[in-house]
Amino acid sequence: MRLVIGNKNYSSWSLRPWLVARHFGIAFDETMILLDMPDTREQILRYSPSGRVPCLVDGEIAIWETLAIIEYLAERFPEHAIWPRDPVARALARSIANEMHAGFGALRSACPMNLRKTFPWQDWGGPAAAADVARIVALWRDARARFGQGGPFLFGAFSAADAMYAPVVTRLKTYSWPVEPDIRAYIDAVFDLPAMRAWCDAAATETWIVPSDEV
Repeated sequence: MRLVIGNKNYSSWSLRPWLVARHFGIAFDETMILLDMPDTREQILRYSPSGRVPCLVDGEIAIWETLAIIEYLAERFPEHAIWPRDPVARALARSIANEMHAGFGALRSACPMNLRKTFPWQDWGGPAAAADVARIVALWRDARARFGQGGPFLFGAFSAADAMYAPVVTRLKTYSWPVEPDIRAYIDAVFDLPAMRAWCDAAATETWIVPSDEV
């Protein structure tokens, strides 16, 4: 399998399936295509009909959307608990993952993922972004309270739900969002995940700049 991604410093959608595959030990080759270059779209179209990353290529199959890639990996490798095994927990995990997929545009717009930077706190994105963060925190607390007893992640063990929210975790750190201790503990757990450390270490070595993602 080949996973086509963008720059590790900026590509939040690429991070999600990469984390899943890396954490669960699923073998894949990686192809990075630099974002915001004159030939970026042309290069991506060699793999993905959408012209966007990420894209997973498995033989003759191309899956070009983040959540679809994660679902494909879950079906292809059922021996891994990519989604929680418990059906009620799994339903909640999929619900909050899809809410991330479809929402929180104010936060994502005001605070693009940028792993190489740390900015002092200010009122990023105004009330709309604050409302996004409040909703995200409520989702995290609900999952942790109901299903998080077995570990530090949303459903105890690391799952696709954590992967879907990993770029949000980076945003809260990069933009110095004030959070309470339980949320700080979750953020720390995500950053301490070996797969996440590997991604961040690689991002730190990149030199390419995407001006639109530099605040």
